[in-house]
Amino acid sequence: QVRLVESGGGLVQAGGSLRLSCAASERTFNKYYMGWFRQAPGKERDFVATIDWSGRIQYYADSVNGRFTISKDNAGITGYLQMNSLKTEDTAVYYCAAGTSAWYIGPAPRDKADFGSWGQGTQVTVSS
Repeated sequence: QVRLVESGGGLVQAGGSLRLSCAASERTFNKYYMGWFRQAPGKERDFVATIDWSGRIQYYADSVNGRFTISKDNAGITGYLQMNSLKTEDTAVYYCAAGTSAWYIGPAPRDKADFGSWGQGTQVTVSS
C-alpha cells in the first residue's frame, strides 16, 4: 500500500496562506484520485478537495471553494493544497488520501470510504 506523508502545516494569521504538500512513496496520483480532508477537534473528518488522475477535474467543498486550490505534479508523486484567505474555522488536522480505483471515471469521490490510503496528517492553525 502506498505511503503518504503530509507537510506544510503550521500557524498562520487569518487572511494568510499556507501550502500543504503530500508526498507519495510511489507514483500514485497519476493513476488514482487524490483527496484532502480535514478534522477539527471533536468533529468528523470532512472532505475538502479532490483532483482526478489526469489533473483536469477538481472538486471542492463549498466552505473552501474559491480560496483553496488542489494540484499535483505530473509524475503523480506529490500533491498540493494551496490555501489562501484562511479563516479561523479552517483550523484542523489536514489529511491527504489516495483513491481506491485506478483510472476511475465517474462522479468525483468525496466520501472517506472512496479513499484507501491516508497520511498521518498535518496541523493547520489559523489565529484571529
